[in-house]
Amino acid sequence: MRNFLRTSVVSLCILGISGVPSAFAANKDIIALQAQVQQMQEMMMSMQQSNDERYATMHNLLQQTSDSVSKISSEMDSMQKAAQAEQGSQGNSLQQLSGQMQSMNDSLDELRARLDKLDKTLNNIQSQQQSLAASQAMQTSQTTQQPGQTAPAPGTDATQGAPAAQPAAPQAPPVDQLYQSASSDYNAAKYNLASQEFNDVIKFYPQSTQAGNSQFYLGEIDYRSGNYKGAIDNYSQVLSQYPGNPKAPTAELRKGQSELTLGQKTAGIRDLRALIQRYPQTPEAMQARSKLNGMGVRIYEKPSPSRHETPTHRVDNN
Repeated sequence: MRNFLRTSVVSLCILGISGVPSAFAANKDIIALQAQVQQMQEMMMSMQQSNDERYATMHNLLQQTSDSVSKISSEMDSMQKAAQAEQGSQGNSLQQLSGQMQSMNDSLDELRARLDKLDKTLNNIQSQQQSLAASQAMQTSQTTQQPGQTAPAPGTDATQGAPAAQPAAPQAPPVDQLYQSASSDYNAAKYNLASQEFNDVIKFYPQSTQAGNSQFYLGEIDYRSGNYKGAIDNYSQVLSQYPGNPKAPTAELRKGQSELTLGQKTAGIRDLRALIQRYPQTPEAMQARSKLNGMGVRIYEKPSPSRHETPTHRVDNN
């Protein structure tokens, strides 16, 4: 465009000059030519200014677009990091919730054992009071005995004169007292002594609820000390011999965690699946789902079963 305008100006100048018949042409023609040249120069300047403004506008738009793209990219990175952090915090929250519930269960067990021990103590006091009252009545009867009558010899029955029964051999402490003592030692981290007492509960009272709890805490002692193989054995005993025990979901979870820690991935995934299927609404099941999702093993719910089908869960084969 600039070359065209320059060529036009030169051509006009040449035409103007060639059109002058002599060196003394009229001044009005020269003035007119100069006016045309001036007008064309102004047009060139105006066009140049317009082009500069358009270039500046396009450059500004390009810069704004680049800034917007950078801002969107930064926001996407922030959202991704926030999502990852939220997933991690959710897993930590589930872990903390499970630990808190376990502590509450431990405290409830200890409180129940203390209440049972208090009830036992009250019963013993009542028995002692009754024995004392009977003894006083016997002494009163002996003091009012008729002359010529003799008191029964020691070691014989007062009515028949037969030898008194020998005292029974010492037995194990009551289950509540034994379990309460074991729980106290466990909470005080006296694991060797607690293990002996929990084993005594299982030995002398195998059908009691405290026996299932004791089997679970034997697994907890092994789990806390890093003996994961022993922990797996104890948790398996809880699940096979005491399936209705309230601590069965936690035993299933701990068993799966121990197996994963030992590198037994297939067994760990299997037990976490079993936990989700057996106790789907428990915090332990939520923690198992979080663990499987973190491993890339996703759980899929099957469609609602028909009247004759049994609800199941399917997990991929990762």
